[in-house]
Amino acid sequence: MADKKKKYLTNISGKYYVDSNCIACDACTGIAIDFFKMNDDEAHAYVGLQPKTKEELALCEEALGACPVEAIGNDG
Repeated sequence: MADKKKKYLTNISGKYYVDSNCIACDACTGIAIDFFKMNDDEAHAYVGLQPKTKEELALCEEALGACPVEAIGNDG
């Protein structure tokens, strides 16, 4: 489970976030590229856009479920 105390500062404010457990596997960016971005300099993903519609939320939830190290959190 993601730890909100370990959120990356690059996450845009909102419901979803990526924490320091991220291993830069690209699972989230492959599923929800509009919402999850990769910080190549620091080798981790982050949330660049928060979802608004039901369909966008579903994509972010799918990405959360696909994360092999549970680095994606949902504060909603």
